[in-house]
Amino acid sequence: MSEARTTGDRIDGPDAGDEQVAAESETTLVVVTGLSGGGRSTVARALENVGYYVVDNLPQALMLDMAELAFKAGGAARRTAMVLDVRSRAFSTDLAGAIRELKERGFSPRVVFVDADDEVLIRRFESVRRSHPLQGDGRLADGIAVERGLLEEARDQADVIIDTSHLNVNQLRRRIEELFGGEDARRLRLTVLSFGFKYGLPPDADFVLDARFLPNPYWVPELREHTGREEAVSAYVLGQEGADAFVASYADLVNATTTGFEREGKRYLTVAVGCTGGKHRSVAISEELASRLRHSGLAANAQHRDLGRE
Repeated sequence: MSEARTTGDRIDGPDAGDEQVAAESETTLVVVTGLSGGGRSTVARALENVGYYVVDNLPQALMLDMAELAFKAGGAARRTAMVLDVRSRAFSTDLAGAIRELKERGFSPRVVFVDADDEVLIRRFESVRRSHPLQGDGRLADGIAVERGLLEEARDQADVIIDTSHLNVNQLRRRIEELFGGEDARRLRLTVLSFGFKYGLPPDADFVLDARFLPNPYWVPELREHTGREEAVSAYVLGQEGADAFVASYADLVNATTTGFEREGKRYLTVAVGCTGGKHRSVAISEELASRLRHSGLAANAQHRDLGRE
């Protein structure tokens, strides 16, 4: 269960100008805080999945510096998330003041607060056999109570409050992606990677396909010096008996599994296609498979690890 609130009105500082407007319109800031054990780490990973640059355990006193650095850096840093926890409060306890200062400089941060019932937090700490960072010589419940008091103001001013008591990791991740990702950022992205078996298997492959059952263009003199990206070699490889069925079968397999992979939080899938040297058969098959996957609506691209090594 979650609550959402609308961000308050922007407060302009006396020196506000074009740069301030640009900072607000071009830089997206998310501040993540909440109870220890509430799911901050899961939120941080989910934000990384949808393209945010995440800074963990940032002291509140450095929030404005980080925001301005992100604005000046541009690119991927324009989407920055700052994760604050009880350790951050060793430098400053004025989160409200830090947020106010950001707004005065033209930024519009969204504050995400993760929470959970005390009983749930206790079970989570006990399951990993960790003590609460604020319990000292007392009980887990004592540490949680102290932290609740310290974070009361932060909870009151949060734009999004997410109660994770009854959410598992995947449900929390999906919630964050729905809030901050957009449809494209949540899509599974596929790489169809050609390789040569003589150079070893790709260590990051999720699927490994073996194209060595097809005749090798290497033994065709007029094709030997060409690659599977060229029309003559591609036509030769894809025209062999069994080639079309091979590509079609694996396209169906990948299409059948993508929804499940997305549901389980996987964002990148590598389908490795191998032949002997990674120059002819695997390259042609990879290009064709990536094309068919794109035609079915998936975000797929072909890459060639060993092309040019011979």
